[in-house]
Amino acid sequence: MSAPTGRSRSPVATLLRVTRNRPEPVTGERCEMCAAPVGADHQHVVNLESRGLMCSCRACYLLFTEDGAHLRYRAVPDRYLSFEGLPLDARAWDELQIPVGLAFLFRNSAQDRTVAFYPGPAGATESELPLDAWTTLVAAAPELAVVRADVEALLVRRTGRDGREGVASCHLVPIDACYELVGRLRTVWRGFDGGQEAHAAMDAFFERVRARSRPASPERTAAGTTTGATAAEVSS
Repeated sequence: MSAPTGRSRSPVATLLRVTRNRPEPVTGERCEMCAAPVGADHQHVVNLESRGLMCSCRACYLLFTEDGAHLRYRAVPDRYLSFEGLPLDARAWDELQIPVGLAFLFRNSAQDRTVAFYPGPAGATESELPLDAWTTLVAAAPELAVVRADVEALLVRRTGRDGREGVASCHLVPIDACYELVGRLRTVWRGFDGGQEAHAAMDAFFERVRARSRPASPERTAAGTTTGATAAEVSS
């Protein structure tokens, strides 16, 4: 019998050939829609049904940027605004039924209502936000109505204890920034109000937010010129 011709059919040779042709293992973060690699500063989309955030490449992200589209996913914008002089005294804060001095509020389109969450050792806890209290707050500060449903939130921090008048710091931020803050606070939260380390984390986070924010409402300077975001910029 003559010797076989052509390629060797040795199992070892076959295994070596398969190993050489095997693609490199996947490392790093990837888009959860198309599996393309993404950088550390990648963007997110929200699943409107589960409320979960999904890592997204730029191409997939752009598919879900249309606010009016009836889609399951929606892109999280990168917009930061500050609201100065927010009429949120101790009484107004108590009416929101938020037991700690920090909360984020957003419009849940699936439930057709505004919801509020505050941080704690178990993560984000939902507050039973009274509709009348929110309606009253928006009536006193109409600029708050620019928040985009599902993907943006009002991040509010109120300082002052023992019945003293507090100062409210309020910013419009992407919803993923709120989840980032809550995740960080969950690891350091101690006691009822969070403790020293949690407050230091809040200070650092709000400092970064302030640095990225622009005024949400035009303000008159002493010279009479208008500063801040225009109506077109606020709605963009």
